[in-house]
Amino acid sequence: MTVIARPSTFRIKSFGCQMNVYDGERMADLLREQGITRAADGEEADLVVLNTCHIREKAAEKVYSDIGRLSKAGRKSGRTPLIAVAGCVAQAEGEEIMARAPAVSMVVGPQAYHRLPAMLDSALQGERSTDTDMPPIAKFDALPARRRSAPGAFLTVQEGCDKFCTYCVVPYTRGAEISRPYRDLVTEAQALVEAGAREITLLGQNVNAWSGTDDGGRPVGLDGLIRVIARLPDLKRIRYTTSHPADVTDGLIAAHGEIDKLMPFLHLPVQAGSDRILRAMNRSHTADGYLRLLERFREARPDIALSGDFIVGFPSETEADFAETLNLVDAVGYAQCFSFKYSPRPGTPAASMDGQVPAEVMDDRLQRLQSALNRHQRAFNRASVGKTCDVMVERRGKRPGQWLGKSPWLQSVHFDGDYAVGDFVEVELVEAGDNSLAGRVLRTVGR
Repeated sequence: MTVIARPSTFRIKSFGCQMNVYDGERMADLLREQGITRAADGEEADLVVLNTCHIREKAAEKVYSDIGRLSKAGRKSGRTPLIAVAGCVAQAEGEEIMARAPAVSMVVGPQAYHRLPAMLDSALQGERSTDTDMPPIAKFDALPARRRSAPGAFLTVQEGCDKFCTYCVVPYTRGAEISRPYRDLVTEAQALVEAGAREITLLGQNVNAWSGTDDGGRPVGLDGLIRVIARLPDLKRIRYTTSHPADVTDGLIAAHGEIDKLMPFLHLPVQAGSDRILRAMNRSHTADGYLRLLERFREARPDIALSGDFIVGFPSETEADFAETLNLVDAVGYAQCFSFKYSPRPGTPAASMDGQVPAEVMDDRLQRLQSALNRHQRAFNRASVGKTCDVMVERRGKRPGQWLGKSPWLQSVHFDGDYAVGDFVEVELVEAGDNSLAGRVLRTVGR
C-alpha cells in the first residue's frame, strides 16, 4: 500500500453559483480543522479541490481540463497534488470521473462533502474513494462552527429543488427541496456577524421556498427568517438568492418595504417570455403572472433593482417566441441579468425533445437578447448618477488608492481613498459605465 504524505496546504476552486462558493468556504473550514492551511496566492497546494457546477455547457470537460493541467504541472515540478472533485459534476458523473481520471483521489457530491476528512484519510493510504450519497441535511450538522468571516458572507438556508424544469439537472444533483432548521440558521447568522460579517446573503436553489418553525413552534417563511436576522445589531445588510416565482409570498413582498436592512434588489428568474415555451420548460408561471409579481415588488419598494435569468434556443423556440422574450425584457427594464444558450443536459426531458434549435440561431438570439439587456442595464446605471448611498468596501481596485464595493442595488462602484475592507462609506454616484459606476466618497459611516 502506498502511503502519501499528509497535505499541509489546500486550494479550493469553486465554479458556478454562490451556493458553490458557500460550499467551498465550508470545505475550507473542514480542512482547517484538520490542520491544513489555505495555500497563498501563487503557491502550489498539496491538496486541490475542484468544486464543480453542472449547469453550464461543457462543465465536465472543463473539470477534466483542470485535472490534466494539475497533473502536468505536478509532473513538471515533481510535486503532484492530491486532487478531489466535489460539487454537481461529481454527483452526476462520479464513477466516470474515477475511471477517466486516475489522478483524482476523491470524488464527493454536494450533500456529502462533510465526509471529506475521512476520504482524505483513505487517500493518504493510497485508496481512491467516491461518495455521492444524498442524506437530507446531515452535512450541516457535521460542519464546524463558523469562526471567521469576510464582511460579506453567504449562508445556505435551503437546498435542492422539486420543480423539475425540463432543462435542469439540479433535482438530480442536489436532491429534493430541504430547509435547514430555523434555530440553526439564526445561530449561524449570529456567529457570522460575531466573526466579522456585515452583509449576509441567504442562499438556496429556491431560497424563497425555505420554511420552518420558530422557537415558539410557529410556522415561519423566508420573510420571517429575514426579520429575525435583521435584529442582529452589527449586521448592516441582507440579500437573498435565487428565488422562484412560484414561491413568492405576500410576506416576502411586504418585507422589501418594511425592513431597511433588506437590500432593494430581487433576482427572480423567468427564463422566457413565451407562455408556450414556459409550459415546455415546466415553469409554473406565465409571462403576465411574472410581470404582475414584479409590479407588486415595485409597489412595496419603488427603487428595487430587478434581475433575472434567460435561456434562448430552448427546443422548438420560434422567432415569434423569442420576440415575446424581448418584449418582456423591455417591459421589465432589468438592472442586470444572466442569459445563456440552451444546452442539453443528459437525463433531462428537454435533451430528447423535438425541435432542437440550430447553434447559429441560438448564437444570433443570444446576441440580440444581450444587446437588449445591456441597454437596460446602462439605462439603470445612468439613472443612478446623482444618488447618494452607502457602499461596503470589498476589495482593492486596479489602480493604487482605488477601492471597489457594491451599492444597495448590487452595482459595482469604484472610488478612491484610504479605507479597509469592511468599511462602509457614503458615496455620491457621479459617473455610469456599462458595468459599474464611479463614486465620490462623502464620508466614512462605520464598519
